[in-house]
Parts: sequence; C-alpha cells; structure tokens
Amino acid sequence: MLSYLEKAPVLSDERKAELFSFTEGLGIHFDDYRLLNLAFTHTSYANEYKGYADSNERLEFLGDSVLGMITAEYLFSSFTRFHEGEFSKIKAVVVSEESLSEVALSIHLDRYILVGRGERSQQGTMKKAILADALEAVIAALYLDQGLETAKRFVLSFIPAQVEKMLENKLSYKDYKTELQEYLQKRRGKVPRYVVVSQSGPDHAQVFHVNVEMGTKSFGPGEGRSKKAAEQAAARMALIALGIERG
Repeated sequence: MLSYLEKAPVLSDERKAELFSFTEGLGIHFDDYRLLNLAFTHTSYANEYKGYADSNERLEFLGDSVLGMITAEYLFSSFTRFHEGEFSKIKAVVVSEESLSEVALSIHLDRYILVGRGERSQQGTMKKAILADALEAVIAALYLDQGLETAKRFVLSFIPAQVEKMLENKLSYKDYKTELQEYLQKRRGKVPRYVVVSQSGPDHAQVFHVNVEMGTKSFGPGEGRSKKAAEQAAARMALIALGIERG
C-alpha cells in the first residue's frame, strides 16, 4: 500500500460511483479512486476522524507545484513576446485562489468535497480557499495515479481560458506578494520570507496570522482564512509601509 493512502477515507461503493461520475464527466480516469477521495478530503473532515482519516493538505502542496510548472511551461511556449516579469504576473493571477475556485465551480468540484459538520453548516464547499485547495489536490492525485502527461492534459483543459480572461481584463487579482518580491529584488537583491506566527479559530473556520520578513524588518501580521490569503495581506501591509501601496 502506498504510504500516502494509509489513512485515506473509507471508499464505499456509493462514494466510488460518485467519484467515477466526476471523472467520467471530465474525460479522466483513476486506477485507484482512494487517491481521488483523499484529494477531496478537507482538514475539517479529517479532524472529525482523528487517527482514521487524513486530509488533502499534502496533495494540495504537491498539486500547487505541478500546476505551477505546467502553467509556466504553457506561458513560456505560447507567448514569446512576454518577458519574465509579465510571465510572473500572469501566472500569479491564473493560479490564484480567485481563479482556481472559479475553475473548481465550473467543473462542480464542490459536489464532491468532504468537509466536517461545522464547515458543512457554513457552506464550506463553496469557500474559495477550500475549492482552490481541492482542485490543486486533484491535480496532484491525477499526477500520482496517471502520470505527468495526463495531469498536464487536465490542467491545460482550463488554464488557457483563464490566461485569456486575464489578458482581456476579465480576470483580475492584485498580487501583492509578486509586487513586493519584484520591488525587493530590483533594489536589494533579496526575497521576502513569510512566517506563520499563529492560528486561531475552530478547525472549520481557522484564521492564519502571517508576518513578512525583509532582512531585519518584519511587517504584519496579515490575516486570512488560508495561508495564501494571509501572506497576501502581510505583503500588502509591507507595501503600504514602504509607500508603494495606499492604505
């Protein structure tokens, strides 16, 4: 048994049929549907079955990198007129929480996410952070189960459209992290470091508190319902302190 499946949620015949319906609609296939079931398992659900079920956080971490690499390759090969800075801005927008949650809803990902009772009472499967993380976890699951080329075909079924929306100004997102990084690299040759200083709230409604460190200076904490959102908030605070953004 693969180690990352040791605590995958129980896959009943009914649940497997649901997941098969999802993959059939997208034209993809899994050899091991336990992996896809794990990709749909939010932390709040896993916390209700402590010791018996894991969450999709590890898959989300891997999927973020797989998605980033495929998106970067697509931009590099498709838009020869752009330079590195433009690539970074486009990529940041199309793999953002805003963009990915939009894609997730378009393929009805919300119907299959497993959340705990608290999140379910607050319509957690419709939250942007949960949707975006689940989509990244599904990408990782597909990569592990079927390989890079299959994962690439899946990602390229939606990323080009998101890129076009961004270029036509139909998909916008203020990326404070990229703005801060570019500012620091040009002037100081350094990159900022983000540190989670605390977490608060119940499992189904956690709030992350993040500082951004720039040498000896620290700004924050930025707050958000996800680490990514909190990092964006901290970067914005730093930009305001530097006089680059308005408060």
